[in-house]
Amino acid sequence: MSTAITVFLFALSVVIIVKGGDWFVDAATWIAEVSGIPKLIVGATVVSVATTLPEMLVSTLAAGQGKVDMSIGNAVGSVTANIGLIMALALIFMPSVIKRKDYLLKSLLMLGAAAIIAGIGLSGSIGLVPCLFLIAIFAVAMWDNIHAALVAMKHGGDAADELPEGGEAVRAKPAGKEIAVNVVKFIVGAGMIVGGAELLVSTGTDLANLLGVSERIISVTLVAIGTSLPELVTTVTAIVKKQMSLSVGNIIGANIFDLTLIMPLSCLVAGKPLPVGSEQMMYFDLPAALVVGLVALIPALITKKFHRWQGFALLALYIAYVVLSCFVTIF
Repeated sequence: MSTAITVFLFALSVVIIVKGGDWFVDAATWIAEVSGIPKLIVGATVVSVATTLPEMLVSTLAAGQGKVDMSIGNAVGSVTANIGLIMALALIFMPSVIKRKDYLLKSLLMLGAAAIIAGIGLSGSIGLVPCLFLIAIFAVAMWDNIHAALVAMKHGGDAADELPEGGEAVRAKPAGKEIAVNVVKFIVGAGMIVGGAELLVSTGTDLANLLGVSERIISVTLVAIGTSLPELVTTVTAIVKKQMSLSVGNIIGANIFDLTLIMPLSCLVAGKPLPVGSEQMMYFDLPAALVVGLVALIPALITKKFHRWQGFALLALYIAYVVLSCFVTIF
């Protein structure tokens, strides 16, 4: 494949992802509004599952092919990109007041999973026992989301906050055509995001290989950013449409999926413990994911607000991380 065709396909993948993200966020917002499920929960479940598919596909395929550095690097690098780049943009453009109870458990589960992986990674491999702990965290997160969704639907969801005590939310029943249009937009939008991300990763990796970049650097930067594009597009679209809860919920949910589901799946597909592979991965990439998570969530949980300064701090940390990953030999 010529360089010109590769560049064209790379640009085409971006266009596909952007349009798919627009449809996807519209449909996800509609689901939240008509079902009564809070946008935070929709973002942390339905949206996160769809936007995490690229990471899941790339990591499990890489594990099956014995490309362990790419498998682990993509999952961990995606978490760092999700928070350091994507959540940073959300906080810069949409700082907001939050209800601590809505974010506390999800934040602790995400940080706990990152801490487990960073700690176990120091041993040089990620085996069955830590993967079982990660799956347990995933199960708790899903139980919490389902429970919150059921409670919200029972009491009127987001609309309940605007009603007097004891009141009931009243919603117009959506027409059949409206349902069909939004279901199609949701499915097609998700498909365009996933397909576009896969095309971008493929063509982007081809371009990077022409420059002689290592597999680890490709996985924690280009592939991680590429597979995180669904979250990026969802976040940018949510910023434009002023849907902060959907955006942050998607990022936290996607990170929980990345850390607690993709890693165990990769281990299962590989059929053996996943060797971390390099000192850079052990002492740099894994701790980086935990550090950006702490900066993003701890101040918000303490002050009950996501601050704009957090966004700038996260973006600065991520830029430093990418520069160090690409141009500096840590050990």
